[in-house]
Amino acid sequence: MDYVGRTVLISGGAEGIGFAIAKALGLEGMNVVIGDINSDSLNAALAKLRSAGINSVGLTMDVVKADDWQRAVALATEHFGALHALINNAGVGGKPGPIENNTLADWQWCIDVNLLGVVQGMQAAVPHIKQAGGGFVVNVASMAGMIGVPYGGEYTATKLAVAGLSEAWAVELNPFNIHVAALCPAFVSTRIHLSERNRALTHGQTTKAEEVELPDPESVMSQVVTNGIDPNLVGQRVIEALNDKELYIFTHPNYRQAVQKRYAAIDAAFERAESSAIVGHLRDQAVDAFVPQ
Repeated sequence: MDYVGRTVLISGGAEGIGFAIAKALGLEGMNVVIGDINSDSLNAALAKLRSAGINSVGLTMDVVKADDWQRAVALATEHFGALHALINNAGVGGKPGPIENNTLADWQWCIDVNLLGVVQGMQAAVPHIKQAGGGFVVNVASMAGMIGVPYGGEYTATKLAVAGLSEAWAVELNPFNIHVAALCPAFVSTRIHLSERNRALTHGQTTKAEEVELPDPESVMSQVVTNGIDPNLVGQRVIEALNDKELYIFTHPNYRQAVQKRYAAIDAAFERAESSAIVGHLRDQAVDAFVPQ
């Protein structure tokens, strides 16, 4: 990858995985534009990036809002002349729990941020990346994009969607010299389990931030997130994977067996379909033209 002097836009870039990627790409010589919904976190992140000698600017933005994406793209192009890359990182953890406990409002919040926020980022940034002659996009999915997570329905649905869309966009944008990857980490030491803290800032939420009920720090979810890997490892891994043009960027090889079980089950289901008296005859038909070969 050619990084020096090029410009990247990173949503949710003020902390966690987003900030780690911002720092890693900045140290490779990229100009960095970070957007974040929390202005205090944004200002602190910009101070850190600039102290490391990284050319960086930022803006307060909500990825749910199309106008905010347009402002972010405008900031990148007006300040640095062009936009070459996008990191669709901003996301929320949803509300883990039994399916009957989650409201449609809970689902809509997660879908709007984790899925439609990514779509709006692509719609805003890709035309500029094409105009710049190409570059790359990293959509932050999750290991939940590879294997379903019980009691995490909204999160699983959005991350599976982001992983699948990244596959589709990788084929669509390859002729434009735009590499697309899906970053699928397992647990990273971030504050995603505290996503509700920012729900009060967006989405018509009327609850005040100080009234939001956050997870017990001793809960299982809080513990596994807190004990996750250092976000800086993710930032370094992204650089490594971009250099090798990887489609899926994995950070936790210890999950390989779990994912293999899923795909073994899928393959076994195809075998059963081939032997089916009802649909088995279709196995010799040509694959539809829209399926990438």
